Amino acid sequence: MVKTYDPKKVLVSLGSHMVTGYADGTFVNIAYNGEGIGTVVGADGEVSRYIDPDRTANVTITVKQTSPTVDFCQRMHDKDLVTGEGILPILIKDMRGGLIFSANDSWVVKPPDREYGKDIANREIVIACGATTTEGA
Repeated sequence: MVKTYDPKKVLVSLGSHMVTGYADGTFVNIAYNGEGIGTVVGADGEVSRYIDPDRTANVTITVKQTSPTVDFCQRMHDKDLVTGEGILPILIKDMRGGLIFSANDSWVVKPPDREYGKDIANREIVIACGATTTEGA
C-alpha cells in the first residue's frame, strides 16, 4: 500500500488564527514534556512501570519572517504579559488522515528571536501547551 504525505495538508490553528507562511524544512515540532511510560527495576530485578501523568508539550512552529503568524503571536504574547489573557486552543491536523494534536490551553512562551539580513529569515515560535490529546498515527 502506498501512502502519501503532503505538507500543504498539515494545518495549525491557534484559536481562530490559521498559521501560514511555513518555513522550508521542519515547520512543526511537538515535544512532549512528560516521560510517557517509565520503568523502575528493583534490586531483585523486579520490573515495575509507571505512567507519567504529565501530558503537557511544547510546540515549535517555524515560519518565514513575512508570515502574519509572527505578528499574531507577538500580539498574543504582549496581551498575555499585560492581562494574562493570552491563552488559546491549539489544533494541529494532518488532513490526509495522520496525526491530530490538540490542547485547550496554549500560550506563546516568548516572542521569536529576530534576525535581519539580505534574504528572508525564519522565525521559531514556541507554544507551551497544557494537557494535550493526540489521535491518529
